Amino acid sequence: MVDTLAPRGLIGVMTPAMNTVVQPELELLRPAGVTNQMQRFRLGGDAVSDDLIDEALKLMDCNPLAIAVGLTTDAGPDGVTKLAARCAELTDAVGIPVCNASEADHAALRAFGAKRVAVVTPFNAQIDQNVKANVEQAGFTVVAIKGTEAPTLPAICETSLDDIRTVFQHVASAECDAILQVGTALPVVAMIEELEAEFGKPIVACNAAVYWQTLRAAGLSDQIPGFGRLLREH
Repeated sequence: MVDTLAPRGLIGVMTPAMNTVVQPELELLRPAGVTNQMQRFRLGGDAVSDDLIDEALKLMDCNPLAIAVGLTTDAGPDGVTKLAARCAELTDAVGIPVCNASEADHAALRAFGAKRVAVVTPFNAQIDQNVKANVEQAGFTVVAIKGTEAPTLPAICETSLDDIRTVFQHVASAECDAILQVGTALPVVAMIEELEAEFGKPIVACNAAVYWQTLRAAGLSDQIPGFGRLLREH
């Protein structure tokens, strides 16, 4: 479907109900002639979300080209595998490409040819071990990992930019090919350009990665300046 504001098409965006960061961050990245159409879902259990498919079917009423699921599940054991399976079910249900932020992160790292990765998270040291395991299961070596240690999921959205910058500075000293950020409620997109200039390394921020992969899956190849090398060069 196209309309007056989206003559090139619509991108569907889905995010957990409590996440207030995905929507404004992905709005920053929209290419000309494209609009983002939002739908929220609730998290829960091994299925990731019991209402994900039902909510996506509602979103399909506006006929998007593809759907970006603004969620990383690296915090749980085998979380990326579970999210991939759920999104495969969703793809079958809606019949259009569905991308999720965890798998998009790994695709972006591969686009940069990265092997050794430093990781920024919104979590504590214990949960970071799950993140490390999921990233390494995808074929990368985690050489440093540090979280902002948000006490709750809603509190991740409230993390200050100074606190985020401090964690990036902590991991950037490691000998890495790229810095990966997981946790779609952590506001990083507007900082990517600045961080890449400071550290001289590609930054793969999960919200930028899932939007990049979704645009490409939708057949939109725009190079988007101002938000890092991924969207500008790939």
